[in-house]
This record gives sequence, structure tokens and C-alpha cells, in this order.
Amino acid sequence: MPSVTIADIDERLQRLPPDKLIVVYNFVSYLLERDLADLLPDADTHAHAAMLVSEAVLHCDWDRPEEIGID
Repeated sequence: MPSVTIADIDERLQRLPPDKLIVVYNFVSYLLERDLADLLPDADTHAHAAMLVSEAVLHCDWDRPEEIGID
């Protein structure tokens, strides 16, 4: 696959009419979101694991009488 630079892409974009620029913009946005979506499941898994660890640590604090309203 030949190498393409941003300058090459920009040169071609300069010649496109506005209706085609919208198509290009939407496609590039799709590519970026797709790549981000590939990363998010891992981030979500790590966040969920951190939540579970935090819950275990904070459980001691949550069960104190002053926290649950017992005098």
C-alpha cells in the first residue's frame, strides 16, 4: 500500500465540493469512533474492576453506624 501524507490528502480535499467534504468528514469521524470503540471495552473492564476493588475497601466505611444513621 503506497504511503499517503496529510499534505496529499489535504490537496485532494481542497478540490472537493462542500457536499463531498461532508461525506469525507463523516467517514473520518466513523473511523475515529470505531477505533475508540475498540479501546473502550478494555477501559470499561478496567473501570469495572476498579469499582469492585473500591467497593470492597469502602465497605468497611459504609457499614459504620454513623454512615447508616444508627445512633
